[in-house]
Amino acid sequence: MDDRQLLRYSRHILLKDIEIEGQERILSGHVLVIGAGGLGSPVATYLAGAGVGQLTICDGDDVDMTNLQRQTLHREARIGMNKAESSRIAVASLNPDCHVNAVPARVGPE
Repeated sequence: MDDRQLLRYSRHILLKDIEIEGQERILSGHVLVIGAGGLGSPVATYLAGAGVGQLTICDGDDVDMTNLQRQTLHREARIGMNKAESSRIAVASLNPDCHVNAVPARVGPE
């Protein structure tokens, strides 16, 4: 962890149950988020903010004006864009340490 990351994640590092070792595990973590809508959007935001090193976000839907009041990763300028891609852009601006794989597809039983 470099000095910038030590400062950024200092509040986690202060926690007895996390400390430096725990934050390093978070930084090396990979989480799959299925859906970038009303629940997936804030989940991805908090995971990226916490320092998860890699997110894979799957969503086959596009951003719509009606999504914007509750799907906090998306912006009016990205209406019509796939939600996974919109989320990738938002997470990159929130935390450049978090690599996002955008998967523009629905997840189902197939």
